Amino acid sequence: MRDHLLIYLNGAPLHVTGEYAFLTLTEFLRKRQGMPGTKVVCAEGDCGSCAALLGKPHPTQPKGTIQYTNVTACIQLMFQLDGVHVVTIEGLQAKGSNELNPIQDAMVQCHGTQCGFCTPGFVVTLYQLLHDGKPCDTYTLRRELTGNLCRCTGYDSIVKAAEQTDRDQLEPLETLYPSQPIAEALQAAAAESVDLRTTDGRRIFKPATLNDATAWLAEQHAQQISPTIISGGTDLGVLNNHRKLRPETVLVTTALPELHGIEVADGTIRMGGATPLSQLEDLTKTELPEMAEYLGWFGSPLIRNAGTIAGNLCTASPIGDTAPTLYALGATVELTSSTGTRTMPVEDFHTGYRTTKLHPGELLTRVDIPLPKPNELVRFYKVSKRRDMDISTFSAAAWLRVADQHIEDARVAFGGVGPRVLRIPEAEAELIDQPFEFATFDRAADAAHAAVKPLSDVRGSDTYRTTLAGNIFRKLWHDLTAPGTSNRDPGIDSQGGTPNGSLQEVY
Repeated sequence: MRDHLLIYLNGAPLHVTGEYAFLTLTEFLRKRQGMPGTKVVCAEGDCGSCAALLGKPHPTQPKGTIQYTNVTACIQLMFQLDGVHVVTIEGLQAKGSNELNPIQDAMVQCHGTQCGFCTPGFVVTLYQLLHDGKPCDTYTLRRELTGNLCRCTGYDSIVKAAEQTDRDQLEPLETLYPSQPIAEALQAAAAESVDLRTTDGRRIFKPATLNDATAWLAEQHAQQISPTIISGGTDLGVLNNHRKLRPETVLVTTALPELHGIEVADGTIRMGGATPLSQLEDLTKTELPEMAEYLGWFGSPLIRNAGTIAGNLCTASPIGDTAPTLYALGATVELTSSTGTRTMPVEDFHTGYRTTKLHPGELLTRVDIPLPKPNELVRFYKVSKRRDMDISTFSAAAWLRVADQHIEDARVAFGGVGPRVLRIPEAEAELIDQPFEFATFDRAADAAHAAVKPLSDVRGSDTYRTTLAGNIFRKLWHDLTAPGTSNRDPGIDSQGGTPNGSLQEVY
């Protein structure tokens, strides 16, 4: 049992103790390490100026290999980083050299920087994309840079700099920081529990096993202590920065092996609760492309690299992006405590506005997502003011089982129309046991329009959301019958009905 955090910073080991363990990574770098290269602008994880690389032992490649991901450092708390190699902008320079690295040089040559606040974040993200020699086209560059915002230069010069970077001269991270010795130290750290206490009574417990975690939670609740449970921390980090949360007793789940891993087995995606959303996105690119495309508009790549499926579900936001898709697909969650394990449908897990059926002492340990069968159709929609880096105004997910131009079953879920994500039984009833034709979807649209009673807020009025609730079914019909549409039954075509008028735009 350790009483400190072990973190590698640009190749050097550090022991972090006391109140330093409660700082954000940016505070620690800038104020305690004298490393001002990592900038802080929004302090909410939105702009990417604070991007840093986090390296952890690779779960599937040979022992001694480190896998790096880029995240926003402003909402990463130090206690999340035990057993992690942090690489900052200062660490992306050839050892013993004072020269700019090839990405920085290209940024200068292509006039990719003006005020400079965003530049370190762009360089870090581009290093993650370009250092290993993998192909990276313009579309991939633009998508991967959506979490890095520039306020004055514009993006064309930055993309041009990325394309003109001399990748042959760009040193791989493995060359800058040979992984074997660092990986061995990080793996040893992951096998140790951490119990860190501060002089003012704050406490961090990072268990090495799930049994240790649930036993400790039971002990805390017996003492009427309610710990803050954290893994990805993309929401809690923002609350911390806004001084709306001061965690006193913390359970860190980042090292629990039982909460990691994602695979497809028996037609089901099985993933640990601490699996980052980016890993779900990567898997579904081949297994369920509709979900991968939808997840591509969730936050940014930096947020998806940090945020976890359990964290997203446990926040129970009515505009949480994963919940509608999981409701429609019939996903289940596994909840584990010191007394045992129970499972339930995701839609039963949420009970109201930011409330769940998670009992004191329980952790959400696994999510199972059934993959659609050949005659099952799915579509997912997100409506927001911006395509990238925006919170949903309205979201929808639909699952249909269709045979012989007949809808046998249907599940439809909406986000942003109530205090929690909602199934829409009135619309489902208009679809089930009905012909696969436009008139059926039109009736479902009317039923949904009448059923939802959303509120008005800064993202949209109740009238706007109600209109979306109906129009989404008309869009669904056109999407499912469009030529070349993927994930549709070969027997389904657009001859089952004729639209009575043009499709009203959803976006």
